[in-house]
Amino acid sequence: MSLSSKRWQIAPPVGPEDLARYPDLPLLLVQLLHNRKIDPGEAPGFLHGGTAGHSPFRLKGMNQAVYRLSEAIRRGEPIAVYGDFDTDGVTATALLVLTLSALGAQVQPYIPDRVDEGYGLNIGALQDLYRQGMRLVVTVDCGIRSISEVKRASRKLDMIVTDHHTVGQELPPALAVINPKQPDCRYPFKELAGVGVAYKLAQGLLLAHEKKGKTAGLAAEDLLDLVALGTVADLAPLLGENRELVRRGLEKLKSPRPGVEALMADAALRRDAVDATAIGFRLGPRLNAAGRLDSAMLAYKLLTGTDPLKTRKLAEQLGNLNQRRQELTEQTVAEAMAQVQAGDPGAFLYLVKSPEFLPGIVGLAASRLTEAYYRPSVVVELGSEHSRGSCRSIPEFHITAALDRCQGLLIRHGGHAAAAGFTIDTAKLDALRERLQAIAAETLSGKELQLALEIDLELPLEEVDGNTHDMLRRIEPTGVKNPQPVLASLDVEVRERQALGEGKHLKLVLRDGRGAVWDAIWFRQGHLLEQVPGRVDVAYTLEANEWNHQKRLQLYVQDLRPAQRSTPGG
Repeated sequence: MSLSSKRWQIAPPVGPEDLARYPDLPLLLVQLLHNRKIDPGEAPGFLHGGTAGHSPFRLKGMNQAVYRLSEAIRRGEPIAVYGDFDTDGVTATALLVLTLSALGAQVQPYIPDRVDEGYGLNIGALQDLYRQGMRLVVTVDCGIRSISEVKRASRKLDMIVTDHHTVGQELPPALAVINPKQPDCRYPFKELAGVGVAYKLAQGLLLAHEKKGKTAGLAAEDLLDLVALGTVADLAPLLGENRELVRRGLEKLKSPRPGVEALMADAALRRDAVDATAIGFRLGPRLNAAGRLDSAMLAYKLLTGTDPLKTRKLAEQLGNLNQRRQELTEQTVAEAMAQVQAGDPGAFLYLVKSPEFLPGIVGLAASRLTEAYYRPSVVVELGSEHSRGSCRSIPEFHITAALDRCQGLLIRHGGHAAAAGFTIDTAKLDALRERLQAIAAETLSGKELQLALEIDLELPLEEVDGNTHDMLRRIEPTGVKNPQPVLASLDVEVRERQALGEGKHLKLVLRDGRGAVWDAIWFRQGHLLEQVPGRVDVAYTLEANEWNHQKRLQLYVQDLRPAQRSTPGG
């Protein structure tokens, strides 16, 4: 039995017919491509880079949006860019403001406060923008579910909605709506992040500007670092156009803008070490920490700042906020888990609540609950009149579709299949719990609810070396739907074990069949110290750590189980 109760799914090894389809590639790379269902015709673009993407004008609403914004620039009308407080929303706001400014627009960013205004469009904020003289508002990473807000605002404001979230039964009555997920949009790639949709609008504006024979002093390529940051941090699938945008954005990050360079310095991250994993675990959380615990405008100012002294101070501030965020997350998760155990641990969906939960932390806590129990999880910041919840789910349960079925109980809601948020009258919260748990029971009853660990290949540990690591790196950037490769080595000897980081993490020393010693780290599993047997099967990702200018391979454990001495596929 797996120490963490994961169900191992080791991919069957490729056969001669598969190798023949990729005649110029080594076996390990063929296995990785085969597991990801990358056809031979797609392999060169996947491995070496593909096309620049589709024309922005294939997006429904693009022509109308570009025309109206171009007219506003020509007339000198002030424009507001209304964003969101997560990394996707902040990078999208920065990207569009930088583009409009380069085109000569009078433009003002607006990012709502997570506590006072919550997710999505806020009619009070739109009224304030009108009083400030705005007559044109462009949303980024929000607005697709803000039907009533857009309807009211449109009486006095021209509204352009750009978003990527799941579309509801009704579209907002805006001047233009740009979202590849809207039913009659013919744009071929549907999985752009919010910053990706903003980038396509920027592309459209720049192309229209060039068509008039004008120069902007800014190229679309200059914005790809922001696209990479937002796309990876928002957990958008890293396939298709997203993969190419992120790949090219990572190249731009090797010559970072001042704010990003300061952020890298605070994270002790070298320019040449920035990959999708570094964005996901080191840069993205710092940018997100601003909106979680303070104001997302701190992250915006960092990304758009040019003064090295100011950006350094902002980066340090975000680093401190991120450290505080980590501490608060641990406290919230502990309380949330206690509520789960005191309630109904066998439920198909968990909903926990507390007035002590912070709105910037509830989403992280929901993720941790789902990771720990493999159940859809809802964590609610309990208010006296209104409460706000954040939801995370599993592949078997579309959480936004479930919230759609509870629409009558909610003030507002929106999100994706795996993540969502809502605002509700506190008096209706118990009814929502009952309804969601009933929907979850209806959907999940009879299913095997156990996290499946997808393993790319069983490989004897003695065969793992620097060449293996080089092969694994060739499928970067990795992320959602193109996961970091996971290998499994069976029947490995455990020579040493110890808990690190105040007992949070587990450090192991493993020995392969040739007697070579490997360091392995298992994050957040220090409590399993006494359960690790002398011989184990280990599933892991392979990482290269650098210390004193020396690189050494290390195993990042994804799961561990007592050695079963079974054949691959076990």
